[in-house]
Amino acid sequence: MNTDLETKVQYLKGVGPVKSKAFVNLGITTVYDLLTHYPRRYEDRSVVTKLSEAKVGETETISGILINVTEHNPRRGLKLLKALVNDGSGFLQITWFNQPFVKKNLKIGRRIFATGKVNYAYGGQGQFEMNPIIDYEVAEEQAEDTHKILPVYMATDALPQKFLRKLIEQVLDESIKIPENLPKHLQLEYQLMDRKDAMYKIHFPTTMEEMTKARYRLAFEELYLIQCGLLVLKKQSRDKQKGIRHLMNSTLLKKVLHKIPFKLTTDQKLVLEEIYHDMESSLPMRRLIQGDVGSGKTIVSVLALVKTIENGYQGALMAPTEILAEQHLASFTNLLDSCGIRIGFLSGKLTKKNREVTLEKIAAGEVDLVIGTHALIQEAVQFKNLGLVVTDEQHRFGIRQRALLEEKGQLMPDVLVMTATPIPRTMTLTVYGDLDVSVIKQLPPGRKPIRTFVRTSSKRDLIYQFVKAEIAKGRQAYVVCPLIEMSETLNVQSATEVYEELTGGIFRDIECGLVHGKLSSKEKEKIMLEFHAGTIKLLVATTVIEVGVNVPNASIMVIEGADRFGLAQLHQLRGRIGRGQYQSYCILISQGKSAVAKERLGIMEKTNSGFALAEEDLKLRGPGQFFGSMQHGLADLKIADVLNDLDILLKARDAALKTLASVDDLRYILEILSLQYKDQFMKITDN
Repeated sequence: MNTDLETKVQYLKGVGPVKSKAFVNLGITTVYDLLTHYPRRYEDRSVVTKLSEAKVGETETISGILINVTEHNPRRGLKLLKALVNDGSGFLQITWFNQPFVKKNLKIGRRIFATGKVNYAYGGQGQFEMNPIIDYEVAEEQAEDTHKILPVYMATDALPQKFLRKLIEQVLDESIKIPENLPKHLQLEYQLMDRKDAMYKIHFPTTMEEMTKARYRLAFEELYLIQCGLLVLKKQSRDKQKGIRHLMNSTLLKKVLHKIPFKLTTDQKLVLEEIYHDMESSLPMRRLIQGDVGSGKTIVSVLALVKTIENGYQGALMAPTEILAEQHLASFTNLLDSCGIRIGFLSGKLTKKNREVTLEKIAAGEVDLVIGTHALIQEAVQFKNLGLVVTDEQHRFGIRQRALLEEKGQLMPDVLVMTATPIPRTMTLTVYGDLDVSVIKQLPPGRKPIRTFVRTSSKRDLIYQFVKAEIAKGRQAYVVCPLIEMSETLNVQSATEVYEELTGGIFRDIECGLVHGKLSSKEKEKIMLEFHAGTIKLLVATTVIEVGVNVPNASIMVIEGADRFGLAQLHQLRGRIGRGQYQSYCILISQGKSAVAKERLGIMEKTNSGFALAEEDLKLRGPGQFFGSMQHGLADLKIADVLNDLDILLKARDAALKTLASVDDLRYILEILSLQYKDQFMKITDN
């Protein structure tokens, strides 16, 4: 059988239809997926630590012969598996906790390679023991791979390391066709190895230097192709689509500006100038506003929407949650209703009749501004003349969702994207390479910096006494419980337990509310309105209040289980307070004992800057966890690391810009993108 990158893995020798199902769990369906299932790390078996030289407290890689294997059940629920290893210089005991299935792999007399933390052995054989185990492998009888650099993959019980190595090597040795996807002159200019060579050496390098060169080539390729895709999207929307020129300046904008009860900050004015410059151009605007929580992005978007309306077009604002969409509806109506601007609302909870009436008005041009949730991108929604699309909290939408809303205009509407999650400079090109970026860092004048404290759970009674004292002064408070991703039910129980504990104890005489993701939209809305009105003094909530909720009188927030949140999310939550004239306090209750956990939360005490926190969060958590849903809609990065590969990213961006200037290169790359990233860059392949 001729094997190519599109061949399904089930047709490979040794796989078949049954085993192929196990590959799906690893995101592997084709040979291309298999070959881009890159090693997580490497085990250099030519560099192992002698057992006599193993250091207590250090993570070591050792190699030795299995002498003895025993099982122990010291207490109910605990099973220990112990293997004694000898390498000629000493003995070491390897211990597995509650992993009895490992025993079948441990053959006496075979060589074992293991990586893990070395400790003193207590009550066992040998002076030292190794646990926890990071990785282990028992060599074949011939032990032919004793002195190799071995790849270590994300594996499963059904697809162990050995099987994956053997299968990948089998595919690469079958003279598989791996077509080159970079122009030859780029390979020469950036000193990149051949793609097929790189693919082999990333899996089976003979030296670590060889692996580094292979990784550089593949990371460059990945970042370059994504940059090409984003830049082509940007070029197509500007060059091929006729934009709207918003040239009219009537009295409407002046009316709205007069109604705003505060002065715009310097940053807001500068960003507004950039937006108006884009809107007055014949090219479609594609602009991202990055603004810290509470920096006033929303009012900037209002003034942009007013500009499109006074030019005779409709505006649309899409929010990620019903709570935020409803909040925008209330605040926009309060500001714009008296100026004669007709506002419509679309969400999943509208009655059929109300929805039909609203859709008719939008299509007839009888609504100037439509605010809504994902309901805005449904096929039934048709605008008469859409001029500006604003998406709020962009990281919750993908490129596709944004494109669906953009395509509802007869002409190409302008697009404004807002995010309150500051994105580190190293990541902006990768996440938003198709957008121009504006930044609002200044907070409105008169706001007092939020004071943040990290406390252990032993101080909970004192913390809630402080909260009660603040409520007695007329303030309101949030208590946030962590979202437990593995079980939404557990999440609700956690919030419910805290609510019952507080309302049955110290806050029994205070009006409290509970809001979480399991409530209906109507129930959530009722509670949030009561909190906004000041009827509810203390609100126990999950992270449903993370985005956009604005209650100026709320001046204190307690975050239970703060260790479970990333810095960016903690900062978003903290941004719900500090919006009024009163001193605000954020108290993080930590149960973390590790140095990393303490360092992470300590950063929250030191700064209120979302941009500084985003940089630290990226360093501490790594790009994979940091991205979360922000990367939704873009190609997943399989090998590049936006934290550590900034130099490669900048070179890849430079190469992509050169490609756009070359007709031949562009034609070549569009063909590659249509094959490799069709789902992510659908607009490219459709043109």
